[in-house]
Amino acid sequence: QVQLVESGGGLVQAGDSLRLSCAASGRTYAVRVMAWFRQAPGEERKFVTAISWIDDKIYSGDSRSGRFIISKDTVKDMLYLQMNNLRIEDTATYYCAATRYYADDYSGDFLYDDWGQGTQVTVSS
Repeated sequence: QVQLVESGGGLVQAGDSLRLSCAASGRTYAVRVMAWFRQAPGEERKFVTAISWIDDKIYSGDSRSGRFIISKDTVKDMLYLQMNNLRIEDTATYYCAATRYYADDYSGDFLYDDWGQGTQVTVSS
């Protein structure tokens, strides 16, 4: 099992940037991929982006717009999400997640065994 703790959320204005962090501990040696998901009020949890813990492959989701950039530090067991030019519709609780499974597509939340408690991001106009 991997324990995940997110941080870095907050209240920002549209156009601002924010960097989320996720500290991993426990059986991190077994992790294959780590991801960011988000969930807005009244909506389903959605995939944002993911990164391989083994190599440098990135699995893009909403980050295809180029506004969200995922990165990692496997020495420190840290996952990051740099969010630029934030929009009101980016308001959500952001979760990091870890999986040990191999898949062609990492956008399904069912793949992930371990989740953090989430960090709230609120973007105002």
